[in-house]
Parts: sequence; C-alpha cells; structure tokens
Amino acid sequence: MTALNHSTPELLVTTYLHMTRRDQFVPAYTKLAGVRVEQTAAPSVEAYRFLYRSVGEHLRWRDRLIMPDGELEAALARPGTSVHVLYVEDEAAGYVELTREGRETEIAYFGLFAAYKGKGLGKHLLSYGIERAWQDEIDRVWVHTCNLDDAHALENYIKRGFRVYKVHRCPMPERYQ
Repeated sequence: MTALNHSTPELLVTTYLHMTRRDQFVPAYTKLAGVRVEQTAAPSVEAYRFLYRSVGEHLRWRDRLIMPDGELEAALARPGTSVHVLYVEDEAAGYVELTREGRETEIAYFGLFAAYKGKGLGKHLLSYGIERAWQDEIDRVWVHTCNLDDAHALENYIKRGFRVYKVHRCPMPERYQ
C-alpha cells in the first residue's frame, strides 16, 4: 500500500464501477495455506466496528463509526446484507460486506487489515465477494471507491472485471478531514 499523504485533498473523487455479466469476472485466488473466508451471522455492532476500524481507520473511514448503534445494527441485520471475514490461520485479516437490493448486489465495504496487505489477499477477498454476489440471481454487481481508499483499490476492481460507469467530484466532507 502507498502511504496516504497526511494532508487531505480538497476534493473527494468517487469512482463507481460495475459488472453486468458474470463472464466479465476475472477471479484471482491465492494458494496461501490457512486462508479462508467465513460469512458471519449479523455481527454485533462491536465486532463489526472492530473490522471496520481495522480496515479503514488509516483511510479516514468514518461513516459506520458515527452511525448510531441501533441504526448500524439494523443495517447489518437487513435482509440481503452479509458480512464475510477473511482469516489467515485464526486471525481476522479483512472483510467484505455485500448488500443485495432487487437484482443487484453492492460491495458496500471491502478491505484488509494493514498487516495483511501486499500478500495477494486483497484480490482473493474481492474475488470471493464477487463470486458470492453472482451466486444469487442478479443482473449487476457494483462498487464505489474514492481517492481516500487504498491506492490499489481501483486497480484491483478493474483487474477483477469491473468497468467505470461514473465519477463524481465534490468538496471534501468535513468528516474526512
């Protein structure tokens, strides 16, 4: 991972990507021993925030930290939402959160803990999430990333078969500064 510049950019640039056919998916799984992904059954707010913080604290992820507990609990328990944790041996190493609505699934949150970056686990976890999304009868898998996310995020999405369909620029929200 490339270290973030300590100054916050003036603009938040959000890139939206999607895959509209399963045959666009280009999986890339690791062969490292001891790697597995497990779906959690509606994790507690505390367990979820541990995952969220571990992945996103250095990336200035704030949304789920400032969300009231009851609202977050309801979001995690909503039908169509699932959280899948990547483990290396018995240690959590990252997670992917999928949210299905109608005939599309969003990769709502995705990332690795800092200690597990640079080992091919990001493409593995993303491949798992995409594969899991396409197991349902859907027409589209989509994701968004921004200039505050990991430097390799956009490249990983494109290499897995996602295509950019929209880029949005706005002033940097205060919560990310």
